[in-house]
Amino acid sequence: MIGGIIMILVALWVYQSAMRAKVDNVIIWVAIGAVTFFVVQLVFIDINLYIMEAIKGGQGGADYERDLTTIGDRKNEGGFQGFGGILLSIYMELMPQIVGVLAVALVRLKFITKEAFTLGNLFGDIKEMFLGIKQSFKSSAEK
Repeated sequence: MIGGIIMILVALWVYQSAMRAKVDNVIIWVAIGAVTFFVVQLVFIDINLYIMEAIKGGQGGADYERDLTTIGDRKNEGGFQGFGGILLSIYMELMPQIVGVLAVALVRLKFITKEAFTLGNLFGDIKEMFLGIKQSFKSSAEK
């Protein structure tokens, strides 16, 4: 869910940047940005699965897997409790989207805007994108 919302915002960001840079095939660049975000997100989700399995290490046993007819939850005790478990959960949820946005920002900077590599240029036009979204919700009398 979070990834889908962020992908929509990334597509709007790439569209707006491509329109300001006056590049040809704006829709193609939006598609490239969305596909880049999606592929990087999938790769990082796969990496997160490897990390989770490495942390859990073979803790699963007969109590971990249950058959389809039993009621209840698996016993997931150990490895993911306490403050470290909270941080790990936040990392697992947000890192694929963060890395996806960074990958799209690099593609946008290198191929669309063709600006120098600085932090300001890397995330440029995000403020304008949110201002444009805010303006789109105003009625014609308020504008």
